[in-house]
Amino acid sequence: MSRPTLTGGHIVNAGDVLIVGAGLAGLFTALKLSPRPVTVLAAAPIGNGASSAWAQGGIAAAVSEGDTPEEHAADTIAAGAGIVDADAAHLIASEARSRIEDLLSLGVPFDRDLEGKLTVGLEAAHSRSRIVHVQGDRAGHAIMEALIAAVRKTPSIRILEGFSAYELAMEEGQVAGVFVQPTGDMDPTPLLLRARSVVLASGGAGGLYQVTTNPLSSRGDGFAMAARAGAVIADPEFVQFHPTAIAGPRDPAPLATEALRGAGATLIDENGTRFMKAVHKDAELGPRDVVARSIARVIAEGGKAYLDARDAVGENFKRTFPTVYENCQRMGLDPVTQPIPVAPAMHYHMGGIGVDEDGRSSLPGLWACGEVASTGAHGANRLASNSLLEAVVYGARIAEDILGSFETGPAATPTIPALRPRRSHPLAIVQELRDLMTRHVGVVRTQAGLTTALQDIARIERAAGSSPALLNMVTAAKLITASALLRTESRGGHFRIDHPQADTAWEHRTFITLDEANAITETMARSPAAMPVRQPGVLTTSIT
Repeated sequence: MSRPTLTGGHIVNAGDVLIVGAGLAGLFTALKLSPRPVTVLAAAPIGNGASSAWAQGGIAAAVSEGDTPEEHAADTIAAGAGIVDADAAHLIASEARSRIEDLLSLGVPFDRDLEGKLTVGLEAAHSRSRIVHVQGDRAGHAIMEALIAAVRKTPSIRILEGFSAYELAMEEGQVAGVFVQPTGDMDPTPLLLRARSVVLASGGAGGLYQVTTNPLSSRGDGFAMAARAGAVIADPEFVQFHPTAIAGPRDPAPLATEALRGAGATLIDENGTRFMKAVHKDAELGPRDVVARSIARVIAEGGKAYLDARDAVGENFKRTFPTVYENCQRMGLDPVTQPIPVAPAMHYHMGGIGVDEDGRSSLPGLWACGEVASTGAHGANRLASNSLLEAVVYGARIAEDILGSFETGPAATPTIPALRPRRSHPLAIVQELRDLMTRHVGVVRTQAGLTTALQDIARIERAAGSSPALLNMVTAAKLITASALLRTESRGGHFRIDHPQADTAWEHRTFITLDEANAITETMARSPAAMPVRQPGVLTTSIT
């Protein structure tokens, strides 16, 4: 596999297309662009550090007899709590079968029955069984293995490992590349990777929180970089907490897949009482936000929550859910004979860079897909197993869009900014930021807590100095928090104790820029009791 040569100064031509991120979204986009030359930037060796590889649930797709894309879209819209972009929901549902076929052609060994048909499982808020799995809970790992093997056989894809992006390069309002630094090293002079087209596929923001199921390197850098360059950010306040991370000392927390509840596992407290039956008609299979808040409430009241799979899975646990079984064993638990202690953990960010149906952002020359993007398909609460699907659907659409609109001629050469990367940022500051996001911008929120968080974020930003990684982390936290303060209602993954009901006036998506978030932060610093500056129903920004 060919690689770019990092010689001849501090500006490197990355080719026609530069993809930042080597998870499912990035690698699938690169394969779809073949044979167009592509450079993929990976902070770690491909296969490591990507949330995609950790995904246990699978991919939602209407592939079984009797199921339809229309029903899949309807479930997606219902789960999204009133603000799903219906066109985006129908788009991912209608293209799901084709993308599953793509993955099969790449060698992904999806589970099949004795007749060779794809087997499908049930997960929360789906009206039908439509989740395709690999060995129960190994879908993400298996998909990444297949994609990596395909990438290594594709000569048009160049992988640049060991470098992380920290800032978009702009020239006359257009994205012209990215500035990068060696991962875990020091380079006082920025290195610019030039490209005519840049695709951000850099993952989510789980590392902003104290308890997360994501790689700790996923700290919102991608949408923060885009915001700092002027991009419109969509729905950043909507953060999905997975209800059933395995509670314990590991950071990040291992996940107990939702498919366990789909297989009949129940949630119990320390007395063995099933508490979800009194909360939601679908009990353990209710929407993730409802289940997560219920578990958080049990814990906040001094109790403990457990996922009990002893009767539903029992002796078959090791065979049907090997990843969860291995994680339990590492933590001294036997899920065959013991209930699994669980707690909510930051799992998925519905917000991100606002993009259209072709993955285009508001910045010319910049596309985004995967968790770093916000397509509108998830709304306020992502439907289970729609994230991997969205990544491949939009990856394919981005590739088609770039190939269909490719411009010839030399790429612009931007001016290198004064910002300089440095070896590291103080761990204490990172931990402080993760703690305040968990306490004030977590499963439940209040105006007082969000105001305190913004004030602390502003203080941390002043202390960040010239560390680009820390500045991106602070920027991501600020966008999430400012938008959560603006939305004076509860909807999906955004729950306000002081505004516990949904408000029809807020039944729309959020679009915000960093300038707006900065203005909100400054207002809170001057007058903590001030009301949010944007009224419900008023959108001052859009991606079109």
